[in-house]
Amino acid sequence: MSHVLWDDVRNFFDPDLMGALPDLSVAGTSVEDWQAVFDLIRSSGWAWEYVEGGVAGALPLAAEVLTRPADAETAALRVRPAPGVLVIFWPMAAEEIDFDVDLRELQGQEGVDVLCRLMAVVGRRLGKPVVMTAGGDYGNPVLGFDPTADRVVLMADPQLVQLV
Repeated sequence: MSHVLWDDVRNFFDPDLMGALPDLSVAGTSVEDWQAVFDLIRSSGWAWEYVEGGVAGALPLAAEVLTRPADAETAALRVRPAPGVLVIFWPMAAEEIDFDVDLRELQGQEGVDVLCRLMAVVGRRLGKPVVMTAGGDYGNPVLGFDPTADRVVLMADPQLVQLV
């Protein structure tokens, strides 16, 4: 169970306030970090599907995905870390690991726990912070895995999140 409580962060999980698909990211990454995430997903027991241009296929090495031509079809790694929860990793650039979750699938304490576990697993594997921002609001993280504290922490006051 997470130490982050639903009653404390309910606004961070509100699709109307945050957007249904908030942005999660790990900055300052490399091809090796992406490969570590691919390896984590392969070994996790989670259901996953690699899709390129809408066509499912085998998960290639991160170096192959990240060195595709600029005009190549969009690649996505669709992962189900828990039943009914879809996470989509977007391998577009080596320098940042981007992924989305659907807040409509993460309601209540169980949803908070699933997201916190995912952020912690990725952050621990990479030894780097993992942050969540409202959709398109990259500069203002609200929740994040802090590798120094080894836990997910609040990065903004949930009571200050307002409808725009």
